[in-house]
Amino acid sequence: MAESLSASSDAKVETTIPVTLGKRSYEIVIGENLLASAALRLDDLLPAARYAVVSDENVAPLHLADMKRNLQEQGLFLGEVVVKPGEASKCFATLETVCERLLELGVERGDCVIALGGGVIGDLAGFAASILRRGVNLVQMPTSLLAQVDSSVGGKTGIDTPQGKNLIGTFHQPSLVLADLDVLGTLPERQVLAGYAEIVKYGLINDPEFFEWLGDNWRAVLSGEPEQRLHAVATSCKAKAAIVEEDEKEESGARALLNLGHTFGHALEAYAGFSDRLLHGEAIAIGMVLAFRYSTEQELCPVEDADRVQRHFDLVGLPTAINHIEGGGPSAGEMLRLMAQDKKVQAGQLALVLTRGIGGAYLERDIDMDDLTDFLKRECGSQ
Repeated sequence: MAESLSASSDAKVETTIPVTLGKRSYEIVIGENLLASAALRLDDLLPAARYAVVSDENVAPLHLADMKRNLQEQGLFLGEVVVKPGEASKCFATLETVCERLLELGVERGDCVIALGGGVIGDLAGFAASILRRGVNLVQMPTSLLAQVDSSVGGKTGIDTPQGKNLIGTFHQPSLVLADLDVLGTLPERQVLAGYAEIVKYGLINDPEFFEWLGDNWRAVLSGEPEQRLHAVATSCKAKAAIVEEDEKEESGARALLNLGHTFGHALEAYAGFSDRLLHGEAIAIGMVLAFRYSTEQELCPVEDADRVQRHFDLVGLPTAINHIEGGGPSAGEMLRLMAQDKKVQAGQLALVLTRGIGGAYLERDIDMDDLTDFLKRECGSQ
């Protein structure tokens, strides 16, 4: 898998990362001022397609008008669907609304849905595109840091249910991912921090050198220094692309490593009602700390590595414990009930991504539930 760099006419650098999946291959383009030229890129990418944009009420006022105008100038625009922001929109009711609106706009098999927004929009619009007329084209234009480094890449789509996060969904690879770094300037600090948690994840999975780099450069990444932010986003996308190429649909187990901290984190999100009480990246930060702490208790991971991970998240301002959740956290029993809905469960047996140290994540299917229960009782402060 190669990465290419090119300078545009205004001397801004962009990075292109290919995701090689045979007929489903596509490129991730990361750089500045990409949305302004999106219409021309799309016309070259899918010459016969027309485009419908799915966005939300936070992103649309900032970026939809320019996108709409550029597509209209090329004669490519079908219309837009704008939904309420937030995780609550990843539900059956909103999916139905989006699908019906796309059909009303006249989206055909050869047309394309653009997901213009964060991870919620990417998952929701991607799911709609995957089932509309049994599958139409999809372009991801992620506008949050978390979506740029994680959810826009790899083809996972889905919605949440009361039982858990992303339990209803499909694999539907995009035709293109355009990650415009300029749009991140409109994000609230809390959203940037939430996205940063997923960046750290790639260092913790299998790239300790990247974790070391983040230790020296996290302030520049968070403040939006162009060189450091480009490097962080590109490194994350390269890491995810490599794992997706190896295990597109989670059949070999390699892709499960991307769920480091997610079994704990998704349970915490579900407990918080998929609300602003706990953002996805915040839940994953807590989840990764828990994964390292549990690995330490299982004598898999050096204590100093678990301490380093927790210190790093503490330093940048992310939550690192269940009792950091606004309004309090779940009991151990509630955590176990919610974790049982994890998609890695097989024959009723819970699996966890554990670690032998920073950069040493692996999938463990032989989990001692008594040990895990005792661990969660201590972490939750409950019996």
